[in-house]
Amino acid sequence: MKAVAPSRAPGRLPAALLAALLVALTFLATSVPRAEAATSVSAIAQALRKSPVYVDPAAAAQLKPADADALARKIKDADRPLFLAVLPAGYPTQNLFADLRTATGVTGAYAVRLGDRFDARADASVLPRTAVRNLVTSVQGEDTATQLTDFTDRALANLRGRAPASWGGDGRSGGMSGTALVTVAAVLVAGGVGAYTLARRSSRRRETEQRAALEKLRVVVDEDITAFGEELDRLDFHPAESGADDAMRADYERALDAYEQAKQSMAAARRPEDVRAVTQALEDGRFSLALLAARREHRPLPERRPPCFFDPRHGPSVTDDAWTPPGGAPRQVPVCAADATRLADGRDPVVRQVDTDQGRRPYWDAGPAYGPWAGGYFGGGILPGLLVGTVLGGMMSTPSYAADYGDGGFGGYTGGDVSGADFDPGDFGGGFGDGGGGGGDFGGGF
Repeated sequence: MKAVAPSRAPGRLPAALLAALLVALTFLATSVPRAEAATSVSAIAQALRKSPVYVDPAAAAQLKPADADALARKIKDADRPLFLAVLPAGYPTQNLFADLRTATGVTGAYAVRLGDRFDARADASVLPRTAVRNLVTSVQGEDTATQLTDFTDRALANLRGRAPASWGGDGRSGGMSGTALVTVAAVLVAGGVGAYTLARRSSRRRETEQRAALEKLRVVVDEDITAFGEELDRLDFHPAESGADDAMRADYERALDAYEQAKQSMAAARRPEDVRAVTQALEDGRFSLALLAARREHRPLPERRPPCFFDPRHGPSVTDDAWTPPGGAPRQVPVCAADATRLADGRDPVVRQVDTDQGRRPYWDAGPAYGPWAGGYFGGGILPGLLVGTVLGGMMSTPSYAADYGDGGFGGYTGGDVSGADFDPGDFGGGFGDGGGGGGDFGGGF
């Protein structure tokens, strides 16, 4: 009897075929490209510590290498702590700025182009939040190259601090032969006399220019001192009058002391930057008068605010209002009650005009000597944001200005320092679209 082969169970595959299928599936699983994970913030930060511009491989089409190199050179040449990152549209935005600032660890301004969106944050010590918001708003809607170039140009004109040392040379060094060293030394000695002569001439020329600038500035400062003295003369207050208390008398004494201090500081001024002490004293004096008035009228004491942007002689500001300089971007500026009313009515504010070679001009369109004058009134924290896009704001950002007129109230901060995670999280919080104006939420989005 012929044996009958057993029938195969339906749906089962021979072992050899099953093994072949498994090999094929393994091959496909390893050969099919996987979706690349987003570049880590740590990797981006590492790149930014070496160069101010980072373009993610997934966003390479957004910015040409030549454009990225040009931006990097511009930032390095300006010696300012500005960081630019170009990321793909789908990059996670939660905590992006705070995490990037923490990972990079360098005090500065950070701007991100993410797909077709753009935003920025900065440590307040290098760029106040108002300035960040104004700068971001001014470049919205532009293509990547134009947007980053415009933002860089405007930010560098107002950014404080210096670039981090890690952006310096490539660190390579080489030796020199003894003959080469002798030759170099001979050249240096031969050129030393000429260099010394040129330096002396430059120093004398700078001193002459500073004296001329101080004399021009003296007219404006004397007007400020006189105006404050007239306010004191009009003040209907006597320390011994009925109803006067110790707090009122203290306010009055501080105002008188500020007046005397302003006169003494102006008499001792030898350089334009010396007038900052004068306008600081006048600002203190006017705030003391505002406190005195509130006490006498039984009103709540006013908060300490900067003086009116349009003319500091108007006294302390009461609110912030939108203002746009000709050809510039809108920004919030502190204004007095009278100018706030004028703006609300559609009228022009009363602006402080000064003499220039082109006639009477607003002080922010005058010469560089007005930087210390404005810096004494407004201080370093608010001044860059107020002056962004103006003639004076552009002048104050240049190295030559710092050499000739001091820092104009921007303070002695040098920036570019490695602070790690020691920064104010409020500077890097907020959601996308507020241009750096978000609140203090450390976990704020992009």
